[in-house]
Amino acid sequence: MQAKDAIREAARLGQMVLKAYTGDLTDAELMKRPGPGCNHIAWQLGHLIASEASLVNMAVPGAGAALPEGFAEKHSKETVGSDDPTRFCTKQEYLDLLDKSFAASMAALESYPEASLDTPSPEPLRGLVPTMGGLFTLIATHTMMHAGQFVPVRRALGKPVVI
Repeated sequence: MQAKDAIREAARLGQMVLKAYTGDLTDAELMKRPGPGCNHIAWQLGHLIASEASLVNMAVPGAGAALPEGFAEKHSKETVGSDDPTRFCTKQEYLDLLDKSFAASMAALESYPEASLDTPSPEPLRGLVPTMGGLFTLIATHTMMHAGQFVPVRRALGKPVVI
């Protein structure tokens, strides 16, 4: 297995887990918070989509998924406290954008030379991910950083264990 293969597999696994955890949730249930001070699932989904597009554009300029106008702002740090469902998307809209964003990420990874994965990442991210391989790994694993927060919501709603 080569580095890009491992990154692709991590990304695929993250998408599979996220879709399993959200598959039987309703739009209203996406507004549930896993605990006090935590962001609801709708905000987290939007954050994942907006972040992925931004990170991909840092890796391969112009390669990130095009998002609806104002989407990133709707899922910014300024909106974390909003519980107004009209300010967020439907589950289907999030899932469609997740698929679009994932496809753009995988295309960017595919186009990026494997030999260049050891080159330095963009300056603002070097403290977190020093190399481009690290940046692509962050893109691939970011979903899993959030997916664990969906489990307490699922438990509170009496949803079945899906994984």
